[in-house]
Amino acid sequence: MGSSLVRVSLFMRTRIKICGITRPEHAAAAAAAGADAIGLVFYPPSPRCVDAARAADIAAAVGPFVSRVAVFVNPGRAEVAALIERVPLELLQFHGEETPEFCAGFGLPYLKAARVVPGFDLLEYFAPFVGAAGWLLDAFREREYGGTGERFDWSLIPERAARPLVLSGGLTADNAAEAVKRVRPWAVDVSTGVESSRGVKDERLIRRFVEAIRQADEIRAEPRQRGAVHAPGKSHAVE
Repeated sequence: MGSSLVRVSLFMRTRIKICGITRPEHAAAAAAAGADAIGLVFYPPSPRCVDAARAADIAAAVGPFVSRVAVFVNPGRAEVAALIERVPLELLQFHGEETPEFCAGFGLPYLKAARVVPGFDLLEYFAPFVGAAGWLLDAFREREYGGTGERFDWSLIPERAARPLVLSGGLTADNAAEAVKRVRPWAVDVSTGVESSRGVKDERLIRRFVEAIRQADEIRAEPRQRGAVHAPGKSHAVE
């Protein structure tokens, strides 16, 4: 039997979530483009909010191996439990003032989000949420919880974190390469940056965004792939 050299990259590819999906065809387009997850928003003030019946139709459109993420802002326990019963979900995402006990109380992994502003201690805020699957960083706007299309100052992101970091806020195909190079997040979360109008996804923009992230990953990998690697590394963002 012959032998072969196995080359292992030192980096984890950047995961991609397309958030605020409102139509099944856009969920299918996100999956076809190579997205790892879609987000379903259950926050009535959002133009991207969907009800349980619509969410179930959207969730059914992505096929296997694409995660369905439910996005909430200060929901009631009964609301979350009812949606879990009606919609196939792999992950919950909380953007409000939910407690760690609340977030962890539904038998599904969860993301906890924070809106980033200067002077806000992210590590202190996230410390009680060490049980989260990841920490999501988004832009701050008064009385709005995500989906603003605004980018925050990435220099405020801590260099090390106890959980995988998900970068959100103002991402587009045009700044995707910079995001991957500067922040090196575990995942990126985009909504407004792949829309033709507020709340309406654009299949062409979804494809462009996914392609931009994948190209940025390839560029980031090139220096490491010039030599043989014998052991995998770990994400820059996680201790």
